[in-house]
Amino acid sequence: MKSIVSAFLIVFLIGCKSKQTVATAAANENTEVSKVIKGHYKNEHDFKTLNIRANAKYEDAKQSHSMNADIRIKKDEIIWINIKFLGIPMAKAFITPTKVSYYEKINNTYFEGDFTLLSNWLGTDLDFQKVQNLFLGKAIDDLTKDKWISEVVEKMFKLSFPNNSDVSKEFYFEGANYLLKKETITQESQNRNLSIQYPSYKEEKGMFLPNEINIKAVQKDVIAIDIEYRHTTFNENLSYPFSIPSGYTAVEIN
Repeated sequence: MKSIVSAFLIVFLIGCKSKQTVATAAANENTEVSKVIKGHYKNEHDFKTLNIRANAKYEDAKQSHSMNADIRIKKDEIIWINIKFLGIPMAKAFITPTKVSYYEKINNTYFEGDFTLLSNWLGTDLDFQKVQNLFLGKAIDDLTKDKWISEVVEKMFKLSFPNNSDVSKEFYFEGANYLLKKETITQESQNRNLSIQYPSYKEEKGMFLPNEINIKAVQKDVIAIDIEYRHTTFNENLSYPFSIPSGYTAVEIN
């Protein structure tokens, strides 16, 4: 069970289907890269706090488990995650711009550190903003800082980074609101691949949020996590209780 909780939190750090979905449209070959990027960032997320209740399913080659997650975000400051099995709290994570912490109850272990280990595990640099973007359905990278190659693939805009580095990245957007549909990060030398898909979105208070997130991480093993946002609310007064119980053993994430 330890490996399930740890892997779930690792991939989450990078997160019931809503009946409301946002209309999408096919991409147009004549649309410029700058219009895609501007359209994506036009979808602002103006809130102070976000409370998400989610269902999730974890699966690897040996096991499959369903779980629940309470996710609370204080914009640009805190991401708090509470993982439950059969309604019983089993693990918590507390992420700030400078620190990542979590503990799990099955084996009485915990982790505290920066984003370095998570970045190495995924093969890409992570920080708080990128993790927050993942939950909001935003591109993990700041697309305005690089030059991208654009093409239309499967009726979506595909932006790819034209370089010869070991890490390659691709971002796919639909054509109506330039919502992110998929992003992939691949590190060939380490046989690492991370794919994050957003099959559908809902619009709430003028903001687009994912209905669901499908995550697949490949390294030595293949891990799949499907997350369904069951209920979301904005700007509530939220608490973020977190303290590592005494007697727990520190672990490293390899």
